[in-house]
Amino acid sequence: MQLHELKPSSPRKTSKRIGRGGKRGKTSGKGHKGQAARSGNSTRPEMREIIKKLPKLRGHGKNRGKTVNSGKVRPLVVNVSALEVFESGATVSPKTLVTKGVLSSAKGRVPAVKILGNGNLTKKLSVEDCQVSGSAKEKIEQAGGSVK
Repeated sequence: MQLHELKPSSPRKTSKRIGRGGKRGKTSGKGHKGQAARSGNSTRPEMREIIKKLPKLRGHGKNRGKTVNSGKVRPLVVNVSALEVFESGATVSPKTLVTKGVLSSAKGRVPAVKILGNGNLTKKLSVEDCQVSGSAKEKIEQAGGSVK
């Protein structure tokens, strides 16, 4: 392909310029008198006028939902059934969950963990440094384990 063979993908469309003599007579397509007939006129769209009167939500940036809750630490969820990976008598903590491969560490940090009561547990485990739901705590203690 050569430079002189290039063609635009879409045609160039220019708006018709009004009010410069030539083929349009009398008011040159601008109607009769009034603001819209004057030179230099560009009335703002009405919707913009309405929007400009609305108060802004200040101090949160563009994505308010993201910036307001950005500091909130959401724990990763682990079900009781996933704790069957451990031997009985073992301690379950966020660090041990990462080493066993149940969770992956995010950005090189050990994540916050919440244990939920979905599934069954048959092994005696002691849970540390984790948030535990009521039903999960019940199941862990039924199996002979403890929650700290």
